[in-house]
This record gives sequence, C-alpha cells and structure tokens, in this order.
Amino acid sequence: MDAQGRGRADNIDPADQWVLNPNTGEYELRLTPSVPQSSSTVPGPRRAAAGRSGAAHGGAARGGTAAPPRETPGREVPPQRRRRGAPEEPPPGRRGRRPVKKKSKTKKVLVWTGGTMAFVLVAVGTAGYLYLKHLNDNITSVADDGASTGGFSKDKAINILLIGTDKRTGDGNEGYGDSGSVGHADTTILLHVSKDRSNATALSIPRDLIVDVPDCPTTQDDGSTKVIPGDTGVRFNTSLGQDGRTPSCTMRTVTELTGITPDNFMVADFNAVKTLTTAVGGVEVCLEKDIDDADSHLKLSAGTHTIQGEQALAFVRTRHSVGFGGDLSRIEIQQQFLSSLMRKLKSNDTLTSPSKMLKLAEAGTKALTVDSQLDSIGKLKDLGLELGKLNTKNLTFTTVPVVDNPAETVKSTVVLASTAQQVFDMIKNDVSFTEVKQKEKKEKAAVAARLKGTKSAASEVRVRILNGGAPAGSAQEELTWLQTEAGVTKSENAGNASAEVSRTTLEYDPDQADQARRLADILGLSGSAMKPGKSVTNSQGLPAMTLTLGKDYKGAGVKLNSSSGTTPEGVQKSTADKVECAK
Repeated sequence: MDAQGRGRADNIDPADQWVLNPNTGEYELRLTPSVPQSSSTVPGPRRAAAGRSGAAHGGAARGGTAAPPRETPGREVPPQRRRRGAPEEPPPGRRGRRPVKKKSKTKKVLVWTGGTMAFVLVAVGTAGYLYLKHLNDNITSVADDGASTGGFSKDKAINILLIGTDKRTGDGNEGYGDSGSVGHADTTILLHVSKDRSNATALSIPRDLIVDVPDCPTTQDDGSTKVIPGDTGVRFNTSLGQDGRTPSCTMRTVTELTGITPDNFMVADFNAVKTLTTAVGGVEVCLEKDIDDADSHLKLSAGTHTIQGEQALAFVRTRHSVGFGGDLSRIEIQQQFLSSLMRKLKSNDTLTSPSKMLKLAEAGTKALTVDSQLDSIGKLKDLGLELGKLNTKNLTFTTVPVVDNPAETVKSTVVLASTAQQVFDMIKNDVSFTEVKQKEKKEKAAVAARLKGTKSAASEVRVRILNGGAPAGSAQEELTWLQTEAGVTKSENAGNASAEVSRTTLEYDPDQADQARRLADILGLSGSAMKPGKSVTNSQGLPAMTLTLGKDYKGAGVKLNSSSGTTPEGVQKSTADKVECAK
C-alpha cells in the first residue's frame, strides 16, 4: 500500500500520522491540513478513524468531495463501535467538539515517575542479569565422578566437604606451600548441617592421618574416565593431587573413612583466604602470646587483632608458634579463625552492606572450585540460604579423634583413636555435638529419672537379648561379650525380635531399675533408650529384662551413646559463637 492509501503523501512517513493520545493511551490518526482543527480538539480514537477512512483518504485528502461509505451488497454495514467508557457520539448534524480533559499535575507526576521507574527497573534487570552471568563465568567446577550423593537437598541433612589445597596458585603465593607441587588435601573439613537446620558440625580431618585411599574413577581433560589405583596406609592429604587425583577422590576417601557420603565439595586455594577476609573488611582473632613464625611469616603480639589478606593467610598457616607446634595445633587455630569468619559473615555489618555482599560474591565465585552439582550461582545461592538458617552458637568445630602412630619411632603421622567411630556415628545419625536446648532438656529429664540411683553388680543382671535389626549373629556376639568381658553372666540369647527397631532399647520392670542402670552403664545406653515396662521370664523361670538390639548396634563392646547426644570423652570441640584465643 502506498503512502496516499494509508494517509497522505507529500514525503511524510505514514507512521508519523499516528500519534499517542495521552488521555486514552491509544494511537490515533492525525487529521490532514484540509480538515479544520482547533488546538483544543482532541482527535478521535484510532478505531473510530478507521471506520471513516474512506472519506478521509478518498476525498478530503485529495481535495475532492467526500464519498459515502462503501457498502457490500446484501450486507448491512455495522455501526461504528464506541470505545468503552467514551461518551456517545452526537447525532448527525449536531456533531460538536469533544472537550479536552485537563490532566492534573498529580497524574503527570505519576506518569513521569512510572515511566522513569520502568526504565530503571529494566536497566537494573539487565544489569542484574549481566552480573549474574558474570558470577556464573567466575565459577570453576570439576566432575564429582559419581563420588557424591548427587547434590544437597533442602529437606535432608547436608554434608559439604571443604578442601583447602596448598597448591601455589595465584599472584603472590610463590613463597607458600611446596614448590612445583600439584597440591594436597592440606586442610579438610566435613561440614554437616542437621536436617532441621538447628545445628551443624565442622569435622576437621588431619592431613597426616593414615588412611586407605580407594580406587578413584576420574574424569580426564578429554572427557574419558581413568581409574586411578588406590593406596593403603598413606597420609590423608595424598588423596588429592597425587597421581592425578581430583577432589572426587578425596570425597571417596572421606566416605571410606567415616561412612558418610558428602553431597558436594568446595576447594579453596591460598587466594580464597586472602580475598574473602578482605571482602568482609577483616576478621578478628585473639592470641594469648606473641607469635613470630618465620615459616608462615606471621608476626603478631598477644591480644586481639583484625587481620585480612596476606596476614590472614599467614595466620591460618602458622603452627610452629602455637600449641605443640604440629598440624593438630594448626587445626585448632584454623577452627578459631573460621569461627570468627562465620561471626563476621552473619553480622549486621556485613549483611546490611551491599558493597561487602558484592565483594563476597565476587571473591567467593573466583576463589572456590566446586563440584559439577554446584556449577551455577543459583545453586550456590540455594545452598547459602540453607546454611544461613544456622545459628552460630549451634555450630560445633571438632577434630577426628586420633593418637600417634604406634608403628613410628619418630612420630609424624596419626591413626584413628577408639572414640573416632562414635564421632562418625553422631554425624551419620544427625546428632548435634552442641546440646540444643529442647533436646538437652528432654534428655536431661530422661537421664535424671532413669540413670540416677544405685546400680546392681554386673553378676546380678539378668537379661534376654533379642536381635531387632542388627546384623545377623549380633545377639550371640553381644551375649559372648557380656558374659566374658563385662561380667553379665546371667544373660541369654533369645533369638530375633518380632519387629525391627531403629534404636537399641532396654525394657525392664521398675523393680529391676538397679539392674537396668548397671546394664545401661555397660552398654552406653541413654535414658531415653531405657523403657520402664514389664519383665519377662528367662530360661530358668526367673524375671529378666529385655535388651533389643536395633539398627544402631555397632558391634559387641561398642558404646551405644553415639546416638544420644553425648560427646565421647576427650573429644576436642568448640562452638562458633565463642571467641577463643590461640595458645
């Protein structure tokens, strides 16, 4: 269609003949100069003008007489539709001018403000998208090689493996770590967050712990998979870097060691400590004595200091000037540092500062390498929201219980202590090392009512043992141990229970409370595992208690209080809400 067919010619773009009516919000046809107009007359709506296009275009536009509307034979031309809310048209011959509605100043302000805000929102939305894309581009991820659970879940407990490597990456790190090293699992923490998000445990794994590294299927640079052979009786830190091992191999080693399969892993290098502490404006640490460590380059006087950057890295690497001067002492100082960092991250000073939050997002996405299940800012955000629900007073830092390696004359490595399995079981069973108030109150009431009081001699305890979910043969195994090791000679194997139970229980008559307290002490039963009820008759026709071994049974002689919320004796622990000074 040419210009004249749409409106008028004279080198005018037909699109320019349609103007926006600010009162109606619709586009309307600008009338030609041949039609008399008044500055106070508002053109009619676009739809109404279209109905009169034959006259406007075919007659007046060319200076001729307006032609009547074209009719289709046999069809009645429908009347023009009136815009909803518009006043009725005057009858023919009485057509007058439509008055202009005066727009109020308030409406003008709203229109301009609305338009400006829309523009700002579009601009911010675009910038926000670009920034998120930038953060996504910052993220480095490597394959989990099937070693994880497949990623954390919002409705389950969360286990994240945090790995600090001593590889010399980044500017200014030439003086740290081993020259030419591919890196080791230098600092490793298994972070467990409870299902209800009420508590968490950060379990440090000593780098010099003797472990078995399993065979590790590992994704190669070309996408193929190579199985890297495992090793037995080697340092834990060799689970990363050595022989081409990736973080997924460290993850498999942790599962082999603890029985816990991590959901995800994060790897941090030297730069992570420097950039994260700088992003939050420094972390406060406390020293009981002066430190001058030539190896870590840390020189600080006793007292409280706010450290960041290079100084923060030197702090977490120091060991010769604290504690016993070994790696276990360094673990403690690292836990104190992380507690302080957690407090800073949760403080209003950080959470209410947009600049700090942006710096954190930038530093975190650049400094960390994550597994392939955490390879986007959206997934990291979801994980952060789950971790953010935690109160720092219920975050416990602890270390795998270890003892010096008895096979060494010059002690340089450690092996698992007898209480290590209890620690692993507590985490596996989602039990808090920090006594959450509600659980503590309930447990104390049960203990006070059932465990306090006199205890019978072990030789006076009569008990029948049922297998209610433990591995086959457990009832006989426990019977043998009780009779030969614990002195409970009046015990007998009663076979399988009628149904499986998740927790081991001891049912007894109130008259047998003295016997029950003695057996509970021997087995490590909590007060809640003791069930006052009825006694049964043993094979000699005498009243006896019933011990039902549940799925939590770990073997003869292994204490069952790993699922009671009681921390094994001698296990080092601290909570993130308390300020502790390095000794």
